[in-house]
Amino acid sequence: MDPSKSPTALAMNYGGEKSPMGQVPPPAYIASPYPGYPPQPGMGYPPQPGMGYPPQPGMGYPAQPQGFGPPPPYGNQAYGNQPHPMQEYPAHPATVTVHQPVVYVTRSPLAEPVSDYMCYSIFTLMCCCLPLGIAALIYSISTREANHSGDQLAAERSSKLARTLNHVGLGLGLAFVILMAVYLVVIATVISN
Repeated sequence: MDPSKSPTALAMNYGGEKSPMGQVPPPAYIASPYPGYPPQPGMGYPPQPGMGYPPQPGMGYPAQPQGFGPPPPYGNQAYGNQPHPMQEYPAHPATVTVHQPVVYVTRSPLAEPVSDYMCYSIFTLMCCCLPLGIAALIYSISTREANHSGDQLAAERSSKLARTLNHVGLGLGLAFVILMAVYLVVIATVISN
């Protein structure tokens, strides 16, 4: 190497035969648009100056070995006479996991539906006690939906709550009516005296 030149500068007299690193360029590429047919004249790269066309033997890339070599040795020789890890433990049978399809179970309406007390709830709402009538109506609707969906326990629970609220609302309504009647009688007797 010339000490007066920079190691990264390209050689000025490069003729295409060798690169500045001393490597031989690859052989010319000839592209054929029709696979299986010989290349047409004028196709591909033009021949490089100083290179024979077609490439001469000894030029281009060295031949690469094809296929694979022999497999590496197996057993204790490959691991420096160490015991194989699977020999230390007993063999376990393989576990097979089978995924079952998802099954959706839908219920049919009850054969003997539970009483929902819908009319009783509407009567309690309109005539007796508005807040308890609203609560009783909500539980009556819940009982009807549980009957249609086939949920026996929810239907029985909602039906019992609707009946209880209706009874309490009716009792409060009757008590209010009786108290009002007594109050009016007392007022009327006081005014008439």
